[in-house]
Amino acid sequence: MLRTQMKTIELGSTGLHITRIGLGAWAIGGGGWEFGWGPQDDDESAAAIRHALEKGVNWIDTAAAYGFGHSERVVGRVLAEIPEHERPFVFTKASLLEGPGRRVEHSLKRDSILREAHDSLERLGVDAIDLYQIHWPIPAEEIEEGWSAFAELKDEGLVRHIGVSNFDVEQLRRIEQIAPVETLQPQYSLIEREIERDVLPFAERERIGVIVYSPMGSGMLSGGMTRPRIAGLPDDDWRKSDRRFVEPQLSRNLELVERLRRVGDLHETTPGAVAVAWTLRNPAVDGAIVGFRRPDQVDPILAAASLELTDGDLAEIEGGAR
Repeated sequence: MLRTQMKTIELGSTGLHITRIGLGAWAIGGGGWEFGWGPQDDDESAAAIRHALEKGVNWIDTAAAYGFGHSERVVGRVLAEIPEHERPFVFTKASLLEGPGRRVEHSLKRDSILREAHDSLERLGVDAIDLYQIHWPIPAEEIEEGWSAFAELKDEGLVRHIGVSNFDVEQLRRIEQIAPVETLQPQYSLIEREIERDVLPFAERERIGVIVYSPMGSGMLSGGMTRPRIAGLPDDDWRKSDRRFVEPQLSRNLELVERLRRVGDLHETTPGAVAVAWTLRNPAVDGAIVGFRRPDQVDPILAAASLELTDGDLAEIEGGAR
């Protein structure tokens, strides 16, 4: 596979050098489950992954929960086509299980985590997972048991690095007593900024690598969302009832998109690329996870990896974002 070279940065102190943009495989899990994104064609998903890799993206973030194994199987299908020494880093997550009605159930029990890890290894077709992450700190009373299981998997060599997603500072401190937290994956965007207060400063002080998810607000800030499109989202697209996609937030968010569009026009790029670049300007953030469902979605967003926003750009973007 001929690849374009993209600039990389070390992910915390892991020794992994990642591109500033990573491929998120949530939507690739398809519809028909609690947090699905509606129907998704697997061939189109595979083509999007291949194109992103050809353009230089060197990591994929997925999870066992995305379609309850479906996303990992699609990722594994593409990995199987690539010589092992050319493969991207593969990050995945555990702790969300399939419950009745294809709804999510949470478990951080040791046996459950170990079973999930082996299932993910099989679906992905890899000998070791580059970064294994606790998906959610739920149940809160089980996070020490879950983190101990993650440390065990690392000691066994089944995973190379361990991290967490959606943890707050108090929870990070609790599990640090068991094993170092190498990475954190929080939600972060212009419309989800709570982590700026304490989580990001803590991660920066502790040299915890940070990869943020939903930097475009799950597509709201991409520039492609309109009221008619939102109204026409499939019934099994979880965003249809998400607070960011309904009033009163909807009007505010669409106004923000227009500010992003004006800045994007100055840089000859898209509102989505500007939204992603805005998250990357934070010194605590190493990379941003962007979901690509089709090959044509890749190129416009990769511009964010090298887009440097000016003070004037930031003033325009944040005119009413807080």
